[in-house]
Amino acid sequence: MQISRLEKLLEFIKNEPEDPFLKYALATEYLRMNDTGKALAYYEDLVNNHRSYTGTYYHLGKLYEALGRKPDAIATYETGMIVTREKHDNHAFSELQAVYNELTGFGDDDDDY
Repeated sequence: MQISRLEKLLEFIKNEPEDPFLKYALATEYLRMNDTGKALAYYEDLVNNHRSYTGTYYHLGKLYEALGRKPDAIATYETGMIVTREKHDNHAFSELQAVYNELTGFGDDDDDY
């Protein structure tokens, strides 16, 4: 019998329940399986308890967008931009800034100036 990726991750997190990488991997796996509730719970746990795990903000924001929770997505991107700037993670910052600008329409009126 082959053990699924999800089963392996759940076994790993039993031994290291506060490991942010494992939480992120579980969120991603649940999202891949279309279990948005569990994915959301893990992503939200990450931003609340592992603020500096920068990869979370993009994916949580996108999940909020998919769920029609635009204000939550915007707030997540804004927080993520603050965190990534503090960590000097320019790549993650630029990704967050791009999705934030797209979602908020920032820069759409640049031709008017």
